[in-house]
Amino acid sequence: MRQKHRRLTSIVASTALLLSGCGGGGGSGPKGGGGGGGGPAHLYTFPAHESLSVDDVKQVLSQAIAEAAARSLPSVIAITDRLGNVLAVYDMTGAKPTAKIPDAPAGAQADVDLEGQPVPAEAAAISKAITGAYLSSGGHAFTTRTASMIVQQNFPPGPNAKGLEGGPLFGVQLSSLSCSDLVSHYDSRSKDASAFIGPKDSPLGLSADPGGFPLYKNGVVVGGVGVMGDGDYSFDPDAFDVDVSDEEAIALAATFGFDAPVEIRADRISIDGTTLRYSDMTPASLKSNPADAPSFDSLPPNTGAVTAVSGFFGGGIIAGRIYGTERSGIRPANAAEFNNIDAFILTDGSGNNRYPVRAGTDAAEVSVPLSKVEVADLLEEAFKIMSRARAQIRQPLNSRAQVTISVVDTRGEALGLVRSPDGALFGIDVSLQKARTASFFSSPYGASDLLNDKADGKPAGEVPKYVMDTQTFLRDARAFTGDYAFSVRGIGNIARPFFPDGQNGTSNGSLSLPITVWSPFATGLQSALVVGTLGMPQCTNLGGQTGPNRLKNGMQIFAGGVPIYRGNELIGGIGVSGDGIDQDDLIAFLGLYNAGKRSGTINEAPGAIRDDDVVVHTDAGNTRLRYVNCPFAPFLDSPDQNVCEGI
Repeated sequence: MRQKHRRLTSIVASTALLLSGCGGGGGSGPKGGGGGGGGPAHLYTFPAHESLSVDDVKQVLSQAIAEAAARSLPSVIAITDRLGNVLAVYDMTGAKPTAKIPDAPAGAQADVDLEGQPVPAEAAAISKAITGAYLSSGGHAFTTRTASMIVQQNFPPGPNAKGLEGGPLFGVQLSSLSCSDLVSHYDSRSKDASAFIGPKDSPLGLSADPGGFPLYKNGVVVGGVGVMGDGDYSFDPDAFDVDVSDEEAIALAATFGFDAPVEIRADRISIDGTTLRYSDMTPASLKSNPADAPSFDSLPPNTGAVTAVSGFFGGGIIAGRIYGTERSGIRPANAAEFNNIDAFILTDGSGNNRYPVRAGTDAAEVSVPLSKVEVADLLEEAFKIMSRARAQIRQPLNSRAQVTISVVDTRGEALGLVRSPDGALFGIDVSLQKARTASFFSSPYGASDLLNDKADGKPAGEVPKYVMDTQTFLRDARAFTGDYAFSVRGIGNIARPFFPDGQNGTSNGSLSLPITVWSPFATGLQSALVVGTLGMPQCTNLGGQTGPNRLKNGMQIFAGGVPIYRGNELIGGIGVSGDGIDQDDLIAFLGLYNAGKRSGTINEAPGAIRDDDVVVHTDAGNTRLRYVNCPFAPFLDSPDQNVCEGI
């Protein structure tokens, strides 16, 4: 097939591209219950080594093209591997070159000024594909329709959702951004394997626009497919009805032969009594038979073309990387790298741990920084809690939780990162966002850094106003000056368009926008921070030219991170992501507590300064913020209940 090139140029820049600005081959890994040689037994099964071949990619493309043709909807189709490497982008002849972000609610315009703007269709398709891959694992399969359901102001979203809290992953769409310092960035000039080290960045963050699915081989998630054709890059505001979605039908057809196992799809998983959605389209909805799709190589030249996308895809169809190998950038840790046989780490593709355990870098700001031993204690104890915890979003029931765990110092520097073998990849960037968020907003520097934020690419005063709004909202000028310890859950409480969360009709929290202008594309401080960072190596401008940028990959506003203290002094933060938010809270909070008992030198935030001691006075009444919320009976190996109570 011929190839053409299209760059993500002025269309992206015109939006400030909010969301962009800012296992595999050779056999299976260890199985649970083994151990061998008298050593410790593995508690987790490592993902089998599977990946998409070039022929697989061509098959997925041809099936999508056939369904798009049957629906008379020329589309852009993108395929990625599990690591986010783009394996193909195909522009059908006549496909719309751009897609539009929806207008702000009620015709209003948010201060961040993103609604109503165009984005490149290739960026939208790639983001959908990455979302399908990143939100899925061997224990659960989520689509972009699933994502839509869990990121809005009510869960589930819809006109009859009044009184329901925000989605459990509220804010996750602003992760894996191109400006993140954690994700890898494709560089077509690279002459070695480094061009394909994951996890990769997503041009529009994680997508809530239906039309993105995960791809599986032999029960192993190996990638994702995304379709953009209708020119509308949006989300589904009503999960109570069933939509007819051409894009979703095209993406569903693409998965034929690579579909997720039925028993792990989102519609087999419930959160707080609500069953999630996988797809509103079914095989019976298709207008073509994927099994009869013509081979990709036989398609006439005027059908379309493989399209290179600057910064994401070089233009030639390629095979996917095998997750869990050195060449993928994520692999099992060896004994010298982490003291647990089930641990996985991020690597540079040449054998080196990207985030080795190390001591804090903030000796100029704190009396005694975190030591290397203390960081190891934190990661190891949190990993142990994860290994004992019952998963929320994985099948079969009573599976072990799987997450990524990050530790940072007060400068936001990553001091170590470790993950389970099959945790969803979205949790990697998010865990670091959570650790930084907990540390930043609990530090003496939070308010001053935000008040001094540069106005590059955003209205003057856009970020500083959130500090003043919060100090007014909490009736305390000490907010974000180090006098209070804020968990990520507590920050999330005041980052919702309704406060208290779920009480529709009330005013917004101080870190959110009013519901009249709020959307998943304009969430408040979270989105304001990353506006204007297109092309930058970091997602925020905090710290200026010389000071530390403590939120390099942006902030996060759903639970799973707490600050770390030595006595009464803040020394860092721990963040967890990849399972249910209560599980994330449990692993971060109890992991820190156990690490404190083990070391005798670090501890939870003193109770008197935690954010759940803060009472917010509003017209709706008096409401305490929340610090953590642990599952009632979380462990697989113990009947213990209320395990976080009294800590």
